[in-house]
Order: sequence, then C-alpha cells, then structure tokens
Amino acid sequence: MKKFRDNGAAGAILDEYEKSIIELKNVIKDISEDLLIKIVDLDTQDEDCKSIANILTHVVQSGYTYVVEIRKWIGENATYREKAFFNSASAYEKALDNMFDYNVDLFEDYPNLLNEEKNHTEKLTTRWGGVYDVEQLLEHAIVHILRHRRQIEKFLRKENIK
Repeated sequence: MKKFRDNGAAGAILDEYEKSIIELKNVIKDISEDLLIKIVDLDTQDEDCKSIANILTHVVQSGYTYVVEIRKWIGENATYREKAFFNSASAYEKALDNMFDYNVDLFEDYPNLLNEEKNHTEKLTTRWGGVYDVEQLLEHAIVHILRHRRQIEKFLRKENIK
C-alpha cells in the first residue's frame, strides 16, 4: 500500500480509498471464474448486482465516473468509460488498481482540489442527480466500494465459500 498521508485531506482520501480497494481485492482474490459469473441474486432487477462480476464491473466503472464528474466540473472535456467485464478475479484486481491510479492522477493534476464548498450552487451535480463537493463525492466513492465489498462477502457466505 502506498502512503499519501503527506498531502493533508487529499492524502487521507487516497489512503482510505486505497485501503478500501485492498480490502475488496482480498475478498475476491480466490474467487473462481465460475463463481465470478454465477448469478447469485436471482431476485434483483439491478443488472449491476446479479453476480460478483457484475458488481466488480460496476465498482470499477463507478470509480472512473467519479473522477470524470470532477474533471467535467473543473471544465475538462473528460469522457466516461464503458463497462468492462473480465473473466478472472486477478483481472478485476488489476482493473481496480488502474481505476485507483486514475484517481491518483486527479490529485497529481489538481493538488489543491479538496477545498470544502459551502455554497450549494457551486457544488457539482452528477449525472445521476447527486449534489456534492469534491471531498463528499470521493468519500461517497470510498463507501461505495465498502458497500459492494460487503455485498460480495454476503454472496460468498450464501455460496458457503467464506
């Protein structure tokens, strides 16, 4: 695990983001290809939550989307990433690492990005309708990973894996 703590609030966000990804990677590291694609939640209508692969694809794409939302708010012409499905846990681990690197790049490009925005009209509005300042959106990104890690853990217990 890299340490970003020397950079104040940004360091804290990046450290906790990386920690959440490491925890997720530890949960998925031994998942077989068959279990990865197995439909575990037969009741949900949410395509992002039917299998572990669907969840991981959603997590990776969302991690990119948060940065794109911020870059667009700054004024860049950033492009959303398409969903990418993989056939192995190790491929998802690499995809999670690449997504995190994309987040790190944001702070390398804008080291003073985390100024709390108290003026509601100056906050960014995401394409899904959420209104955040940058710090809030990245905190949401971290909790998003934690929630889906927990969901995968529940799937594994349902399958008597862990």
